[in-house]
Amino acid sequence: LGYAYPPLGAIYLAPNITATWIAVMFIFILAGMGIKTEEFTKAFQRLRFNTFLQLFNFGAVSSIVFGFSRLLVAANALPQSLADGMTICASLPITVNMVLVLTKSAGGDEAAAIFNAAFGNLMGVFVSPALILGYLGVRGQVDLAKVFFKLGLRVVLPIAIGQFLQKFVTPAKEFVKKYKPYFKKAQEYCLVFIVYTVFCKTFYNGSDVDVADVFLMIALQFIIEGVVSK
Repeated sequence: LGYAYPPLGAIYLAPNITATWIAVMFIFILAGMGIKTEEFTKAFQRLRFNTFLQLFNFGAVSSIVFGFSRLLVAANALPQSLADGMTICASLPITVNMVLVLTKSAGGDEAAAIFNAAFGNLMGVFVSPALILGYLGVRGQVDLAKVFFKLGLRVVLPIAIGQFLQKFVTPAKEFVKKYKPYFKKAQEYCLVFIVYTVFCKTFYNGSDVDVADVFLMIALQFIIEGVVSK
């Protein structure tokens, strides 16, 4: 869909407002309303689990993708630029909103997902540039203040609003509880919308890479994801 008419999601739907702010904040306000404060405390205290998760996300995933991408380059199955892009993406922390929505859809621990995703984004300020330098020999810079600002405004604040509504605004809490399946679907649709606008922007801005290579890389990402998840 994004390839069919990129301007729709890149310009006309105002993604810098609707996708970047409204959709993300909607997801986390609902998360804050559905998760008890005690669950966040419990998630923070699971030291072994949190440590394993961060090591797996940054260490195991990035090394597997790096090795796999090098094999594809050696076999002339993927351009060098896309292979490097796969490695860079694998070295970055996962977006918090995607982690939350997918965890909720799978019936997982939402509090642990939010904590580890947010903490991973903070760690990524230091870890990701080091990984990219080690794998590709490319230096990168991350604006620490900007990362904290975005996490605070897009994640912490909406969750705090949701927690406030949960504890002090009973009608809102009961309304969300009553229509929980519909709100769950709404969160999923918000995530799909965010991904859609990203694809639209990519195709709208153009690239020197063939569209076929882009879809090949997407397919390979699913294959790698299936291998790693097992």
